Amino acid sequence: MDGERPNNQLRLAFAQGGEGEARPPWVREAETDTAANGTEGPVEADRGEMEAICNSENMKQAYRQVVGNRGSAGVDGMTVDQLRGHLKAHWPEIREQLLSGTYRPKPVRRVEIPKADGGKRKLGIPTVMDRLIQQAILQVLTPEWEETFSAHSYGFRPGRSAHQAIREAQAHIAEGRTWVVDLDLEKFLDPASYCPPIHDLCSKSVG
Repeated sequence: MDGERPNNQLRLAFAQGGEGEARPPWVREAETDTAANGTEGPVEADRGEMEAICNSENMKQAYRQVVGNRGSAGVDGMTVDQLRGHLKAHWPEIREQLLSGTYRPKPVRRVEIPKADGGKRKLGIPTVMDRLIQQAILQVLTPEWEETFSAHSYGFRPGRSAHQAIREAQAHIAEGRTWVVDLDLEKFLDPASYCPPIHDLCSKSVG
């Protein structure tokens, strides 16, 4: 990489500096806004997107969504009922970490749930705080990226469902299409499915 970071990492490398206009929803309005001096560079411009994520109304909406979803605690043991108190005590420092790019999510809690076929499905449960931040990011990035996705994808997208996918499949059948391609990615990223090292491939090809 020659010292360069991918764009998705660069977007999180927000500059250190004063806070912007967005106010934390769980603390009293005690900030003094300061105007930035000089020409805004690319890192400062990216910081603006994180300020939109940390915006009071966006965070309130994310908070309602996470609390409404309930869900289990993560590795830190914090429940959704404890989230408000945690934010009242720590939101200013969490917000500054997000704006400066120094926030680090905690590890996920690994759990296994039984499947109908007798196997087990592995799940990772983030902490409640990390779920809040993920939801806040989702709310800002979805309008920006949603329109770039395929019109034929229906999984985990707002306003789309499996029932719509079934109706599209039925329409294809009615049009006379007879081929179905079924792809299962369950084991796609398992270590056992990784390609062998390149030197192994080369030795086989020349030996």
